[in-house]
Amino acid sequence: MIYNLGELFCGPGGIAWGALHADIGNKDFGIVHQWANDYDKDTCETYRKNICPDRPDTVYHEDVRKLNMDKLAKINALAFGFPCNDFSVVGEQKGIDGVYGPLYSYGVKALKKFEPNWFLAENVGGLRNANDGTAFAKILKDFREAGYEITPHLYKFEEYGIPQARHRIIIVGIKKGLPEVFRVPSPKPYSDIDNTCKNAIENPPIAKDAPNNERTKQSDVVIERLKYIKPGQNAFTAEIPKHLQLNIAGAKISQIYKRLDPKKPAYTVTGSGGGGTHIYHWKENRALTNRERARLQTFEDTYEFVGSKESVRKQIGMAVPCKGAQIIFEAILKTFAHIKYDYVEASIKE
Repeated sequence: MIYNLGELFCGPGGIAWGALHADIGNKDFGIVHQWANDYDKDTCETYRKNICPDRPDTVYHEDVRKLNMDKLAKINALAFGFPCNDFSVVGEQKGIDGVYGPLYSYGVKALKKFEPNWFLAENVGGLRNANDGTAFAKILKDFREAGYEITPHLYKFEEYGIPQARHRIIIVGIKKGLPEVFRVPSPKPYSDIDNTCKNAIENPPIAKDAPNNERTKQSDVVIERLKYIKPGQNAFTAEIPKHLQLNIAGAKISQIYKRLDPKKPAYTVTGSGGGGTHIYHWKENRALTNRERARLQTFEDTYEFVGSKESVRKQIGMAVPCKGAQIIFEAILKTFAHIKYDYVEASIKE
C-alpha cells in the first residue's frame, strides 16, 4: 500500500525526507507527501523547496490551534513531532502545563478525524519526566483512546549509525483492529557504520558553493579561548587562563564552547542558545557552519534551508535526523508488508 502522509509541526522536513526515502524493496509499499503544517514561515519555505516543490500549496503556514482540518486532504498516515519546549531538560520543564505542552492534543484531534492506519509522534527524552511522569502517561492514554495500539521507545540515534548522540522518544501507533504489530527496529544492522562526527563532516568534503555553509565570524576572545579547549572539552572542563574564563553563576552547561571529539558522534545539535552553544570544531578555532550541523542531522548537501543564518540554525536543531526517521519508517512499512526484520524490545515499559 502507498500511504498518504499528513504532517503537523512538520519542521524543515527531516521526518518527511525519511518517510519519502523509506524503501523496503517492494514498490507496492511506500509513503508519499499529502500535506504538512508548521507555524514558522521559513520552516514552511524550506519544506516546500525540498519536499514538495511541485505542490507548494499543500504546506500550510498556520498556527495549529487555528488550522481548519476540514480543508486538509484525506490521509492514511500521520506524523507529528509535537513541540518539545516544555518537555526539554534544558528549560523550565512546565510540561503539559506550559504553552507548548498541550499542543500534542492537535495530533490526537487529527487521529480522530482522519483515522489513519498508523502514526509516528516524536518528542524529547525529557517527556517521560515532565509533571512527575503524569504528562507522558496522559499523552499515551489519549493516543490509545483515539484508537491506537502504541509502541513508545527511546531511540538513541547514534546506535543507528547517525553521527550524533540524539535521544528521542518516538511513539508508533497502529490502528486498533488491524492485525499488524509494530516492533522497534534493532540497531544491530548499523553497528559497523562510521558514525564519528569527523567522518560525517569531512567525507566527502563539503563543496565551497554548498548552500548554508557560511562561517560564523568569531571574536578574537572566542578564538583565543578555543585554543585552550581540547577535543571533547568545554569551557568549564578545560584549563583556561583566568582572563578567558566565563563568569557564569549557577549551572555550568556542558555544551558551552564544547569542542567535538572527532572519534565520537557529535553531541546533540540544538536549535537555540546564546554564545558558546553553536558546536565547535575539534581542530579549527570556530563554530560549525549550518551545513556541517545539517550533516550531523544527515541532511544531504543539496537540501537547502531558507531564512537567515539564525533561522536556519533553529530549523536544523529542531529537526529529526533524516536517516534515523527513514529507518523507523522502513520498519513501519515492513510491518504492513509482513516482512521480517531484526527488532528489540521497546525500552519504555508502562
